[in-house]
Amino acid sequence: MGYAFTAFFFQRAKMALASAAVALLAACPSWAQDNTKPCAVVLLHGKWGNTQYIGHFGRRLEPYCTVKAVEMPWSQRRGYDAPYPQALQEVQAQVQAFRAEGFQRVAVMGHSFGGNAAMAYMAHVGDADAVVVLAPGHVPALMYERGIGKEAVDKARALVQSGQGGETLTMDDLNQGKRQSIRMTADVLLSYFDPAGLGHMPATAAGFKKAVPFLWVVGTGDRAYDLGEDYAFRKAPMHAASKYLVVTADHASTPDAAVEPVSQWLKSLP
Repeated sequence: MGYAFTAFFFQRAKMALASAAVALLAACPSWAQDNTKPCAVVLLHGKWGNTQYIGHFGRRLEPYCTVKAVEMPWSQRRGYDAPYPQALQEVQAQVQAFRAEGFQRVAVMGHSFGGNAAMAYMAHVGDADAVVVLAPGHVPALMYERGIGKEAVDKARALVQSGQGGETLTMDDLNQGKRQSIRMTADVLLSYFDPAGLGHMPATAAGFKKAVPFLWVVGTGDRAYDLGEDYAFRKAPMHAASKYLVVTADHASTPDAAVEPVSQWLKSLP
């Protein structure tokens, strides 16, 4: 009888444990159900920025996702020391590093110029599982139209076409109404400031290599707010989880204002 009771109790315990496991899986978001590791985020800072500036936002995502902030060529320290295609290779290296660590789902996320780069990455590499842009910035077409750096861009184009892309040029860069004189080689300059190049967000959105969840976050006090959804967001391939989100913030404060909705969006992904 003692053996029968023990077996009965053990069977009931197994059934209860199985039920609890099913309930736990049902309560967990889809991205957290991996039998390896849940989501990872490659986080890209804005123009003249650094990893510390965006890192605070990234740390607030880490209870759910593992986040790696990467210093990009447009940081204040690096000063455009590599062309845009190489910058995307640097992003790809971190995406691949996360894959090697066992992460099955990797999002590329960026603030300002970093958002521009996240879109360029999806268009020219295309292996991310989601793209998030926070107050996306760097609009070379607008700079060119306004004559900001136009002469330098035209000269850089001519130098590159004549095989002299290594020549150094000086131009004014623009960041949220502020100008800064920068020096770089003609090929690097053209890669970032060509009005129809990698930095042109309508083209990169339209050029996503596949439809992925795409979150565009913009603040009501940001210059990009007036661009609206049709500027680039709606040009990306349609995905059921994509979302255009407006928050009450200016350009710089958009990441802080968006922490909770971005976290919830990541958790909701299929």
